[in-house]
Amino acid sequence: MKSLKQRQLINTCVHILLVGACLVSALPLISIFTYIVLRGAPGLSLHFFTGLPQPIGEPGSGMGNAISGTFVLLGIASGIGIPWGLVAGIFMTEYRDTRMASCVRFSAELLSSIPSIVIGLFIYEQIVLRMHHFSALAGGLALSIIMIPTIARSTEEQLLLIPAHIREAGLALGLPRWKVTCHILLPGIIRSIMTSMMLAIARISGETAPLLFTAFGSRFWPESIFEPIASLPIQIYNLAISPFEEWHQQAWTGAFILALFVLSLNIATRLVMRQKEPLS
Repeated sequence: MKSLKQRQLINTCVHILLVGACLVSALPLISIFTYIVLRGAPGLSLHFFTGLPQPIGEPGSGMGNAISGTFVLLGIASGIGIPWGLVAGIFMTEYRDTRMASCVRFSAELLSSIPSIVIGLFIYEQIVLRMHHFSALAGGLALSIIMIPTIARSTEEQLLLIPAHIREAGLALGLPRWKVTCHILLPGIIRSIMTSMMLAIARISGETAPLLFTAFGSRFWPESIFEPIASLPIQIYNLAISPFEEWHQQAWTGAFILALFVLSLNIATRLVMRQKEPLS
């Protein structure tokens, strides 16, 4: 048998290896975010948040339209994708033994693996070509389709974690199944649902490919959801491929804002997850 000192030495070595592995796994994220901060932070100014894109050499150039356009697209996507995903998740849970629920579950899994550019092409074919122009509505719809699998599967998993006696108690009182779900089960997992919503929003906030075929982009403030609209991912892409160093700086600043937004959503998600659910 190994002595106590040998076991302590082995435990220390394994602990050091685990800490080193954690640091190595976190190194790419730290390196990328640090580089984005160093390149993007110097370009921050009031004009960046309130100004419109200007020709090269003109002062006061900003990405205010892209920032506001991003929130418009996220709002449209959330308004469509969140209710759709919730209903799908509830259906897969409450009718999980039916063939239809199995088909919906399989569809959600398959949808989550479809490349986002394929979804963009689908919305381009079905919406953009029929409307004969790009629009914020088409972009939001493409992003909402990407959100649905995340919210649906998360809702299903959280509902399955609720003890069966809570659902049975509501049904025993004579309540309809929909009332048990809406007034008893969903309030008990509201924090988990909020977590899945924030993760889904963070997931789509950096999508570029679907927006190239749907929202397209604009150099003006958003006025209607039926017109092309600017967004941070598209604006960053257009500025990054330009030959001008000034626009490259704006692209890095936009990337910094986008990364900061995603980081904030993930931190908020962690804070929500730390709180306990009321049902047990």
